[in-house]
Amino acid sequence: MTTELHRPHGPDELCEEGSALYGRALRESRVPRADAEQAPCLVDFALLRPDAQDPGWLRPTAPSIALPRLREAIQEDIAREIRRETLLTEAFEPLMALAAAAPASAAALAAAAVEESAAIRVLEGLPQIQDALARALAGTDDEVLSIQPGGVRPSPLLAQSLDDAHEFLARGGSLRTLCQHTSRHSLPMLAQYEQLDGDAEVRTLDEVPERLFVFDRTVAVIPANKERNIALEIRHPALIEYFVTTFERLWRLAVPMFPRAMQLPSANGITARQHAIAGLLVEGLTDTEVADRLGMNVRTARVHIAKLASTLGSESRAQLGYLIGQSGILDPSAS
Repeated sequence: MTTELHRPHGPDELCEEGSALYGRALRESRVPRADAEQAPCLVDFALLRPDAQDPGWLRPTAPSIALPRLREAIQEDIAREIRRETLLTEAFEPLMALAAAAPASAAALAAAAVEESAAIRVLEGLPQIQDALARALAGTDDEVLSIQPGGVRPSPLLAQSLDDAHEFLARGGSLRTLCQHTSRHSLPMLAQYEQLDGDAEVRTLDEVPERLFVFDRTVAVIPANKERNIALEIRHPALIEYFVTTFERLWRLAVPMFPRAMQLPSANGITARQHAIAGLLVEGLTDTEVADRLGMNVRTARVHIAKLASTLGSESRAQLGYLIGQSGILDPSAS
């Protein structure tokens, strides 16, 4: 047990136990082997050696012999490190010459490293996020794309900086926003857009991805947590292209809401809202989960579910799922 607690060290810092036992061995000419278990370093450094007459005992090596031997071992270690240093220097000499001969390349490497680190920046706290959005909008000349989930909540971009949006549109820019269908019943949101003069459009879908802003297809801002108090400012071209492609595909599927609103389609007495709810019910979602996915409160979701059940003649939740499947309303060919 004592041996396990012994701290490893070099010969230049002989431990207290080892120093005491070595001194005792010199005084007594030998010590029991068991005593050396407290200081295994003495055997490792050959300060104690087995007694040729009795293996149960250890005899000390004379200091005048031990010291030169230990010094020689240390000098060999030093020489080995010097050789390693020399080899490292020789390996880097041609690389140093290459960098000196091409300073522009070295500068390009440094610039690339800085650019990569700036491709994604973490924004922490709502003030910093709002400031980043305002600065990005101020530097945008052509186009802003945004996705605004959450139904009746007004657009944060417009709510925080309506004057900037006016100025951006006055410069000839265009603003396209994707929301959920529940936004069609949001008077505050519609009022915001009605105050704008310029190329501003809103379309809606049953479900949209998380919040997204893309400015001039060069800068994007997305949330980094569910609370939305941490965001990422992204300038990586591949990621920007991915966001824009996703937005454009959803935009083509969406129903115009502003400035020229189109009615949501309905078939066989089933509204678009009820159609979306039917699909989620078949997936096994609860009322709360349905409401969250479609950006409405639970009470509204339950009203739509009740109307859907009435339309299909269902008297229970289990029967409703069966009737949805039998009705064919979720069949893409029927729409």
